[in-house]
Amino acid sequence: MTKAELTEALSKELNLPLRTTTDIIGTILDAMTNALAKGDNIEIRGFGSFTIKHYDSYTGRNPKTGVETVVKAKKLPFFKVGKDLKEAVNAGRK
Repeated sequence: MTKAELTEALSKELNLPLRTTTDIIGTILDAMTNALAKGDNIEIRGFGSFTIKHYDSYTGRNPKTGVETVVKAKKLPFFKVGKDLKEAVNAGRK
């Protein structure tokens, strides 16, 4: 499902104009992005949680040339699926 498909589904479900639902979804995603950028965690009960994982710098190697290079430390978002979502996905299996 794409962002556009989600917007359209929400618009139909709540009988709202497409522009309004686009703004709602944009606001939600912006708030989540800002929270993660500040280092906060996000928990949506039954769906899952978003956290930030910290990775230290390390020496990597270009597999094509074999040249060593330093990979900088970084932070990446990580999603852990919630119990209800996991059960819903597994119930859909045949």
